[in-house]
Amino acid sequence: MIDIHHHLLYGVDDGSPDLETSLKMARVSAENGVTHIVCTPHASSQYPYDTPLIAERYAELRAELDGWMGLSLACDFHMTAENIYEAAANPWRYSIDGKGYLLIEFSNTAIPPQIVDAMFMLQSVGYTLIITHPERYPALLGQPELLAEMIRKGSLVQVTSGSLYGRFGKMAEAFSNELLDRNWIHFIATDAHSITGRPPHLKKGYDYVAQRAGVETAERLCVTNPLAAVEGAPWPPQPEPLGLRGRVPLKFHARRLAGPPRREAGNDAPGSGKGGFFKRLFGR
Repeated sequence: MIDIHHHLLYGVDDGSPDLETSLKMARVSAENGVTHIVCTPHASSQYPYDTPLIAERYAELRAELDGWMGLSLACDFHMTAENIYEAAANPWRYSIDGKGYLLIEFSNTAIPPQIVDAMFMLQSVGYTLIITHPERYPALLGQPELLAEMIRKGSLVQVTSGSLYGRFGKMAEAFSNELLDRNWIHFIATDAHSITGRPPHLKKGYDYVAQRAGVETAERLCVTNPLAAVEGAPWPPQPEPLGLRGRVPLKFHARRLAGPPRREAGNDAPGSGKGGFFKRLFGR
């Protein structure tokens, strides 16, 4: 299996704190049947993408893991105005091994509908976008049609393995399982940050998908599709996404599980900051 979302590099974000932990995370991944890990350090205002340091840690881990774990380099790309402008000006720079597939992360506080325009800007310069863990964004749980629109416009979806079996709460579990039933998921990944708190347990997710949706689906989400992303290959054929073209509403309703989603102010919110997100992005 290939884990395309894993905070394996130490000392660059909120993932592994040291080399020893990184090596333990790699061993646990191997025990889970993973043969290749995509290292995805954050690129955000809180954790800036430090290219020299990341390159140094990546080279060190490749040497340590040589012969028993394959590695690729990408990032957990936060959709801020500054990041989007930088990525658009430097096509494929932040994608998996520079081959075009880009993992994008949204704000936890707000996702304006106009974010689709910013995503189109990245797609227009050659990126294939992978939306990471949509089941964990309160803003998307409150407006699932926005995710459907993103998929219709060509974005792919990566769900966290643990979300499927309840590790991230009832809402993430219910939402991710409906996405699975509708063939709206393209990747399962761990988003591992540690050995215990956010562990690299991909096999449990694989087994869950195999039992619920069949081995063929589990193979597609954990092997075939991730391999295409790592190789920068053309996107392989996929099953029909149920209800997507016909705009059939999801059965999932966040309010039934936890009441209306709460919006909080935050510096990383797309609409926050001087001039607002899109004025800063498109007004350059």
